[in-house]
Amino acid sequence: MNSMPNLRLIVIFVITILLLGTAPILPAQGAVYRIAHTYKLGGNGSWDYVVPDPPNHRLFIGRENRVMVVDENDGKLLGEVMGINGAHGVAIVGHTGHGFATSGNDGSVLMFDLTTFKVLGKIPAAEDADAIIYDSASDRVFTFNGDAHSSTVIDPGPAKLIANINLGGKPEYGASAGDGKVYANIVDNGEVVEIDAKKLTVTRRWSVAPAKQPVAMAIDTKHHRLFSGCRSGVMAISDYQSGKLVTTVPIGTGVDGAGYDPASGDAFASCADGTLTIIHQDDADKYRVLQTLQTAQGGRNMGLDPTTHRVFVVSTKFGPMPESAGGGRRRPPILPDSFMVMVIER
Repeated sequence: MNSMPNLRLIVIFVITILLLGTAPILPAQGAVYRIAHTYKLGGNGSWDYVVPDPPNHRLFIGRENRVMVVDENDGKLLGEVMGINGAHGVAIVGHTGHGFATSGNDGSVLMFDLTTFKVLGKIPAAEDADAIIYDSASDRVFTFNGDAHSSTVIDPGPAKLIANINLGGKPEYGASAGDGKVYANIVDNGEVVEIDAKKLTVTRRWSVAPAKQPVAMAIDTKHHRLFSGCRSGVMAISDYQSGKLVTTVPIGTGVDGAGYDPASGDAFASCADGTLTIIHQDDADKYRVLQTLQTAQGGRNMGLDPTTHRVFVVSTKFGPMPESAGGGRRRPPILPDSFMVMVIER
């Protein structure tokens, strides 16, 4: 009996195992993230930012004249913050037990109780008060006021206005680095600005060109990177220590939400065209599109819970596109009570 063929097979098998053991493990092609659940929330009105509350696994969602508070685990409506005139964003200040919601149409911020959701006070901000964040290093709340080209700074303890900072352009979303610096996208100028959270001054600014109209923002504090979702169809990634653009990565159209999960090294951009672009960070300067997940038309806003690694994208259902008298098209109507949140997991 000739044993040579068997010997060759054994050698080939051993070499294959050794090669597989030393080869880099690449992500599987195709789906990595999926829509695990879709919860119908209902209710009428437009919507804006989705702000997770990780310790309590809740979502705060701006809904035109109120903020919906939703349980992340089952989509149950826990309550609503009422009496808002143009709801946009929410900042959560856990140690005071209070949340702060922008009321854009009257240029103010409403302080509310994080347990009862009852409104406790009203603080003047500025025209078109939109996004809002909390900076723990300075223990201050910062709004980003689009039409006023400013940031309103609030002391969350006594809930009092401290100052308005001129940002030199129209801001959208921002992020805290946790080291005394706050960053904001400037849409019309195509820039990022750095704010000293204690001195309340703009200390630096840099361009994200060739990207245009940066709106959504997320941050990676370990590698000192900012992710600016741009309406020009890219994610602009900056080194915020050097104040320079690192690279751009293609995303969908109509971006309005962004997130970064340090556990996976994945960044996210949610877009109105019904896509969620997932970008993987190979290292601080190298990025690639890992997946483009179909969500729902209009799904431009998202929130990321870094403790569960879930992404939450909100949208609604639309009716047929109507024809105008002149033959042009208007925006499709929103179908009543169809507002929903999609839970995205690996």
